[in-house]
Amino acid sequence: MKLSEIKKHLQQLEQIGFQLPNGELVAPHFHVTEVGKITKDFVDCGGKVRREVIINFQLWEERDYNHRLHPEKLLQIIEISEKRFQFEDLEIEVEYQGKETIGKYNLDFDGTNFLLKSKLTACLALDACGIPVEKTKVKVAQIASSSCDPKSGCC
Repeated sequence: MKLSEIKKHLQQLEQIGFQLPNGELVAPHFHVTEVGKITKDFVDCGGKVRREVIINFQLWEERDYNHRLHPEKLLQIIEISEKRFQFEDLEIEVEYQGKETIGKYNLDFDGTNFLLKSKLTACLALDACGIPVEKTKVKVAQIASSSCDPKSGCC
């Protein structure tokens, strides 16, 4: 989800909910502790120099049960960040503290909640690594009879 999309959705919501990939909701008393831009410069395994730039939200929940982040407040935080860091309309990545470590998620929206979608790693230079590309498997129609009638056109 791009920054412009979350802003549009927030304008239409009365409350914010984030749903984890397993279907559980992030506790309603979460805070968005960071809104920022992350630039990652790196070299892939094929030697190609790459740059990724994303908008990052960090969700945090603590025992502060009396407060809840409202859509208009998150919009204000986003707008302050946009002005300060001159955000482009980039993809959003969300960080959330899981049981063991911080998870990074893509973001989607189902009309009610923002959906934290699992991210996957991948080789960016498959052609340089020599890893064979997996071929699509094609299902072959089976002949109903084990014998072939010469007049059927199957042999």
